[in-house]
Amino acid sequence: MTTAYDVTATDLIRNISEEFRTLAEIVPPSWAPFVKTGVNRELPPENSDWWYIRSAAVLRKIYLKGPLGTRRLKALYGGRKNRGTKTEKARPGSGSIARKILQQLESAKLVETVPNGRQITAKGMSFVDDIANRLK
Repeated sequence: MTTAYDVTATDLIRNISEEFRTLAEIVPPSWAPFVKTGVNRELPPENSDWWYIRSAAVLRKIYLKGPLGTRRLKALYGGRKNRGTKTEKARPGSGSIARKILQQLESAKLVETVPNGRQITAKGMSFVDDIANRLK
C-alpha cells in the first residue's frame, strides 16, 4: 500500500488541495485574499488558491509529524523577518490561519483533538493514503 511517505510532497499537496476544493468544510474565509501569512511577510500570497494549498500542507504535516498544535504550526510556517540594517530574526507565522485551518480539518473529520494538539483520524489517514495511491 502506498502512503504519504512514498510520493513527493509537492504532488501530494497539489492533489490534496484539488480534493479540498470539492469539500464543503474547507472554505477560505472572507478575509483570506487580503491577509499576510505571517509578520515576516510584506504582501499577501499571490496565488488565489493559497488557502487550499496551506490546508493540504497542514494535513500532510499532521500525518507525518504526529500531534501538532497551533504553536508548532506557527513555527513551521514562520520565517525570517527583514529588519533593515539589523540582523534578521525568526518570526512565527499567523496563528489565526493555523487555527482556522485546524478547525476546518476537524469539522471535515480529518483530524481530531488530543491533549498535545491535533492528530490525524482514520478517515484522514485513508484520505491521504488514497490520494498517494492514485499518484503512485
